Formats: sequence, C-alpha cells, structure tokens
Amino acid sequence: MAVFESSEQFYRVMNEVFTYVIQHPEHIDSFTRSNLVIRMRTTDPEAEILLDGRQPPLQVFYGPTPGRANLEITLTADLLHEMWLGRESTHQAFYSGRIRTSGNLLKALQLSEIFVEAERIYPTVAQRYGLG
Repeated sequence: MAVFESSEQFYRVMNEVFTYVIQHPEHIDSFTRSNLVIRMRTTDPEAEILLDGRQPPLQVFYGPTPGRANLEITLTADLLHEMWLGRESTHQAFYSGRIRTSGNLLKALQLSEIFVEAERIYPTVAQRYGLG
C-alpha cells in the first residue's frame, strides 16, 4: 500500500514541508541565488512540484506548471518519503535508477540544501499526518 492516499494529501504534506523551508531562507540561500528551476514529479500518487530558485524567496508550485525547468526529477512518492525519513539513501536510489533525471545533473547539487532542510522537518510533518 502506498504511503500517500492521494495527490491532494501529498500536496498538503509537501506544502507544510516547503512552507517551513521558505521560512528559513538562510538555509537555502545558494539555491535561491542559483537561477534554477527544478521540477520534481512523483508517481503513486501522480504529483508535480516546481521549485523556482531564480530569485528569493523560493517559490513552490504544486500541480502541473507550464514552463521549462533546468532539471527534472522523477521518483515514487514512497521513495521520497523513505529518503526524507532517513531510511533510504538518496545516492543508492539514484545509482540504482529509482530516481530518474533529465537536464543538467550537475545542477542537482544546488538542490541538496533544500533536501537537507526538507529532511529536517519532514519526520515531524509525516508524523502529524500519521505517515511515520
């Protein structure tokens, strides 16, 4: 059984996570100065999040959003859940092909600080939603 019951639930959880991240801009400063747009797509449930780091503050869009991204990442929502709970290695997931990317992969390094911040708050948010 999938962790998230629906894309709506996934978006609610991710909105709480990224609201926290946005409220701590000092932790994501290099991304918001990176001039990057990252599109993260999940399966099970189907969802899409666009992270716009072209200028502070970080802008986050939920659902299909028009426009080009410098980097697109596709993974299952369950895998994202496991990575942000610290149960799954991002490197192993990437190298095993469970995370697919298109675009300039070197740009993904800029995304790491956002993921670190998300990992910091995600367990608390997941627990609130009974997703532990």
